[in-house]
Amino acid sequence: MESEVGPLQSVVLHRPGAELKRLTPRNNDQLLFDGIPWVDRAQEEHDAFAEVLRGRGVEVLLLRDLLAEALADARARAAAVHAGVDERRLGGDIADTLRSHLGSADDATLAGVLIAGMTFEELPAAEGASLVRRMHHPHDFAIEPLPNLLFTRDSSAWIADRVAIAALAMPARKRESALTDLIYAYHPRFRHASRAYGAHSAPVEGGDVLLLAPGVVAIGVGERTSPAGAESLARSMFADDLAHTVLAVPIEQQRASMHLDTVCTMVDTDKVVMYPAIRDSLRAYTLRATDDKLDVAGPSPFLEAAADAMGIDRLRVIDTGLDPVTAEREQWEDGNNTLAVSPGVVVAYERNAETNARLEEAGIEVLRISGSELGSGRGGPRCMSCPISRAALPR
Repeated sequence: MESEVGPLQSVVLHRPGAELKRLTPRNNDQLLFDGIPWVDRAQEEHDAFAEVLRGRGVEVLLLRDLLAEALADARARAAAVHAGVDERRLGGDIADTLRSHLGSADDATLAGVLIAGMTFEELPAAEGASLVRRMHHPHDFAIEPLPNLLFTRDSSAWIADRVAIAALAMPARKRESALTDLIYAYHPRFRHASRAYGAHSAPVEGGDVLLLAPGVVAIGVGERTSPAGAESLARSMFADDLAHTVLAVPIEQQRASMHLDTVCTMVDTDKVVMYPAIRDSLRAYTLRATDDKLDVAGPSPFLEAAADAMGIDRLRVIDTGLDPVTAEREQWEDGNNTLAVSPGVVVAYERNAETNARLEEAGIEVLRISGSELGSGRGGPRCMSCPISRAALPR
């Protein structure tokens, strides 16, 4: 996969489930949600999103199904149980009991627990006294839920024919990498997929990785991806001949711009939708490999650096919103976070009416979906999708 806009062929989504029902006013901030979604409606919205993609000929793979199928391999099951049971927090006795319990569960049940978590009240019965059990509230989590699995873009990203397993920065999301890693390691469909990056490396998240053109990759550096992570991924891509130019793009370290794709996404081969408040201030360091050494230039204006690396006269910008207030509102509501189905065709949240109108004025076809509940975790159609294959663009 060489671009963000080549005709989309296959994608991994995660249909929200019981893990979202674990969110409460007491824990939603810790679990990185800005509100408590109405889960039934979120599922309806997600099903509609999946149907829009299928209607355009895209193969939709569901992460929970992939996980359950991967767990048929005993090695995957052992890795999953190891990732889910934290003996340092649970103590030896509870950890042993829980490992035994999970080890005897069928694949679908185990996948469900790994995603939705388990409270101390739900732990299997164990003989003897346990200080750990007594000192935790029954509704505390023995295994934390993973509501952010909804955003499949973040835990992995495909670059050409290789997959980069993200090293997720936030504590609430670290176990997502382990589940994604074992899917790609043990599911029959991906067992022979080569890796472009490993989950134990410096922090990099897929929402910060944009494939601007064949051989040109932009990496946002901010709240979730560190400079060391961007450099490590760049070196890996250069070593594997996956890219000739990497743009490291500093972004503000705040919730509204947690990833590069919250302020900028590709909508055509030479067009981006971008938050206007940053279009003139966004900068980029240009990384290239020269004589087996890393060459770093800049920073220079992002739009100029991107156009130069892509070999085009200019990268055309479609602004979010029509005025500063509308732009700020629609950026917060994921107006920049579009998923390209093919060049000039994107999926976007219907609520960002002004941005969608500007896209259409620029000749972009907008496939609108509802996101009133899906958006409570601050993520749009691009965040909720991990493309694994796209058709190549004409050279």
